[in-house]
Amino acid sequence: MNLHVLAMDNLRFIRETMERSTSFTAVPGWGTVGMGVVAFVGTAAARMVTPASEYWLLTWMATACSALACGLGAMLTKARQVNESVLDSPGRRFGLGLIPTLFAGVVLTAVFFMQGNYSFLPGMWLLLYGAGVITAGAYSVRIVPVMGACFMVLGVAAFFSPVAWGDWYMAAGFGGLQIIFGAIIARKHGG
Repeated sequence: MNLHVLAMDNLRFIRETMERSTSFTAVPGWGTVGMGVVAFVGTAAARMVTPASEYWLLTWMATACSALACGLGAMLTKARQVNESVLDSPGRRFGLGLIPTLFAGVVLTAVFFMQGNYSFLPGMWLLLYGAGVITAGAYSVRIVPVMGACFMVLGVAAFFSPVAWGDWYMAAGFGGLQIIFGAIIARKHGG
């Protein structure tokens, strides 16, 4: 029996080592939860300004920047803790999967802003963020692409719902999904 336990421990170690060498494991669970909390604060702030206005957009942009800072800070901290570089191959692939869709979101936000069309922004943000998370998640732990798919579902639903529901979809995705999946990541994959 002892030999079997030792063999299973060795196999588990080998599997985890191989998984680490090919996937980005520094996705921060608690940082993702923090991003969700920031999104709930942003939702409350966005609900206090005129919907679909410049102030509404500025509120969500400030929320996105705050959440990004929270997530990046937590990712760098976790990477240091697990002795993983965000610039090594898995971390670089993770970033290259996420950054293009975030860039597309910034460009499309500017285009819609110049046209004065705010109604598509919540759906677009959720859909593109979800697509980026799925793509980046291909180089990360298995739960990350599932989170991205959930964001995409919310984004599609936001496109086909009344415009007034946009903030609630944002709260559900950037707040609720981030907190739920962040807690799962923290529990199963550490901090």
